[in-house]
Amino acid sequence: MLTKVNEKDSARMYFHCSSSERAVFEAGIKLGAAYHQFVGAPVSMENVEHLEKAIEESMKVQPFVKSVKVHIDRKGLNNKQGTYDYLTLEGKMLNIELEVQYDDKIAVCKLEYVEELDYPLMYVKDIRSV
Repeated sequence: MLTKVNEKDSARMYFHCSSSERAVFEAGIKLGAAYHQFVGAPVSMENVEHLEKAIEESMKVQPFVKSVKVHIDRKGLNNKQGTYDYLTLEGKMLNIELEVQYDDKIAVCKLEYVEELDYPLMYVKDIRSV
């Protein structure tokens, strides 16, 4: 049974996968887009909350997003070294939790820096039914 959210998915015919797989696919696209769109953006203690909200709001308008929460690690944001120095957002500073619903499935996916891997990892945290 289709949920109201996906009844008019005109791209459905191109996807030969389960609703769980589609939810995960959609989440991956959105996390990757956020990462590549915002890494490199100037960030400071003065604008960090605005940047978090901007990332959240840009992700919320994308198809099938149920919820998103963005946190930027503030360690080091006070390390400005003079008038012309500024910091930019790095992948390891981002922590995003995203829920994408497709039909009756919700994929909960994350982007977070994993210290043991020394890498900002995108992964599937959970898949559940509505």
